[in-house]
Amino acid sequence: EVQLQASGGGLVQPGGSLRLSCAVSGGRVNDYTIGWFRQAPGKEREGVSFLRNSESRTINADSVKGRFTISRDNAQNTVYLQMNSLQPEDTAVYFCAARQGRLIISNLYPITSYNHWGQGAQVTVSS
Repeated sequence: EVQLQASGGGLVQPGGSLRLSCAVSGGRVNDYTIGWFRQAPGKEREGVSFLRNSESRTINADSVKGRFTISRDNAQNTVYLQMNSLQPEDTAVYFCAARQGRLIISNLYPITSYNHWGQGAQVTVSS
């Protein structure tokens, strides 16, 4: 059974950076489509960045393009989300999710496309 362990959240000032990690166990990270999602208080969970299996191209939501970068380290079996130029509206609980195989792009954003979820990591952007 694949398990995901998210870490790296915290409190950061506007304009700052954080890196989230999603450690994968029970499977090879390169065999999975991995997505980072976030959920702000009172809002629905939304997808922000995606990396499909065995592919280097990343897919990012418009709200984070140019600021967030998803990457994969096969040796560490871990996916990262580098978040730069953070703003208060980025405050949310961040989740990593996985689905074995390659999702078509239109299926990346629905949370129902993923059957493995990590616990959330709180990211708070505030001065």
